[in-house]
Amino acid sequence: MSFQRRGVSSRQAPVAPPLPGGRFFFVLLMIAIASAILIGRITLLQVIDRPFLQSQGDARTLRNETIPAHRGMITDRNGEPLAISTPVVTLWANPQELPDDAIQRIVLAQALGMSLEAFEARVARYSEHEFMYLRRQMTPEAAQRILDLRTPGVYPQREYKRYYPAGEVAAQLLGVTNVDDVGQEGLELAYQPHLAGHPGQRRILKDRRGRLVRELDVIREAQPGGDLTLSIDQRLQYMAYRELRSAVAENDADGGILVMMDAHSGEVLAMANLPSYNPNNRAGLDPRGLRNQALVDVFEPGSVMKPLAMSAVLESDGFDRHTVVDTSPGWMRIDGYTIRDFRNYGELDLAGILEKSSNIGMSRLALELDDTAIWEKYRQLGLGQSTETGFPGEATGHLPSPIRLSRSERAALSYGYGVSVSAVQLASAYTAIANEGTRIPPSLLRLSSPPEGTPAMQPSVANDLLHILEDSVAAYTGGRRARVEGYRVGGKTGTVRKSGEGGYAKDAYRSVFAGIAPISDPRIVTVVMIDHPKAGEFYGGAVAAPVFSSVTGNALRLLDVPPDHEVE
Repeated sequence: MSFQRRGVSSRQAPVAPPLPGGRFFFVLLMIAIASAILIGRITLLQVIDRPFLQSQGDARTLRNETIPAHRGMITDRNGEPLAISTPVVTLWANPQELPDDAIQRIVLAQALGMSLEAFEARVARYSEHEFMYLRRQMTPEAAQRILDLRTPGVYPQREYKRYYPAGEVAAQLLGVTNVDDVGQEGLELAYQPHLAGHPGQRRILKDRRGRLVRELDVIREAQPGGDLTLSIDQRLQYMAYRELRSAVAENDADGGILVMMDAHSGEVLAMANLPSYNPNNRAGLDPRGLRNQALVDVFEPGSVMKPLAMSAVLESDGFDRHTVVDTSPGWMRIDGYTIRDFRNYGELDLAGILEKSSNIGMSRLALELDDTAIWEKYRQLGLGQSTETGFPGEATGHLPSPIRLSRSERAALSYGYGVSVSAVQLASAYTAIANEGTRIPPSLLRLSSPPEGTPAMQPSVANDLLHILEDSVAAYTGGRRARVEGYRVGGKTGTVRKSGEGGYAKDAYRSVFAGIAPISDPRIVTVVMIDHPKAGEFYGGAVAAPVFSSVTGNALRLLDVPPDHEVE
């Protein structure tokens, strides 16, 4: 039996879903806010802050790196290299990136050739900085061995290092550059703007550790420096230096100078100085060796000035080669000073005065001339003036004022005292004798054509002096050791007391020789000065003249100058 409860249907009515509550709306709201913030942040980063962020990113990865400029080469007149720049690598480090690991530091210090204590002290000194040098100017191979250690914070820098193939042979003329390849001395300093060139710049991409990822572009190409061609002939330079060094050692001298000049162009073919130094290894160098004495130092030349003073005599009225002067008794007093000859030579003609190197003969001739005649001649020959070679610190020498020259001063000028010259000035003055009276200014650079020169004496006088100089090195004279087999040469010896704070020294001399070769057609002028020979001999004819003979003979043969047969 079935039954239903009253008022109750047998089917259930559908139940409506509950309305969303407050929690649901809150979640939707949070999602909407987060989306808005994210979109806003993206907009801020990608639109508003994009330039700033991009610049910050570039600053951490993009670099403008300097491209070093290759320094110009210095060559001799024949193109042989005298100074060249070779690529090297400098290693540097960021102390703040170096590892703390003791083993890595020990390995790095050993590879750098440093003790661990020295390395740690260096790192501590630069600990607040982001840059310090580890080793300057290493060979690429040696630097790569250290880079292969992959030590964090160690980086390479490409540079150039100057190398001098001739070493000490031409050191003072060429000069040197510093560790940054900037000229400090000599021609390297004088021609720094020409040789240096202009660095370039490139843009590169680096990783977060500063390592190069790739090169992006070149902003500015490096412009290499210009080359410099000198007047020097490297063959003659080596030979001149060798002979000068041998003479300085043999005579136990303090030093020496040799200058060889082309008689017609004024080009300096060789310039040697002692003491010297090796510019490729400057450890323990003698500071005296840095000076190019041939250009920056001066000395009283002594009797080598007599031919130049004689040109003033020959150009004066009443004098010629055959004028006779009585030099007896071999001494004379002027203004309280005593002038002496080696001995009493009696009567001498002008050629004899030079052959015997008579101070009395020159003094008596000088006192017969106008008060300023010899002074004016020396000025015409370039003494007391700049040689204008452009070499840093070149000396002008000393020529006393012509105003109120005393009789003793006029006499002293005639035999080479009271005046000071550089070796280059003296060689240039002698070119007037070799070049028919025209003095040629010196040049340290190779010239495309000879300069005009300056008339300094009459051609006939220069010709007379040329033959008198030849007689001065005849077999019976004090200058005989200057003779060269197969060639006619001429020259004049000089022996000068060195001066100091207390006046002239009693036992310190300079031995000098100035000569021309060959006499038939002068090609070269050479000046030799040996400073304070102490081995016994000190006269110019005994010490300096043999150097002239050896150097001149070799030079004439190297230059293919045909022999002109020495006249006995």
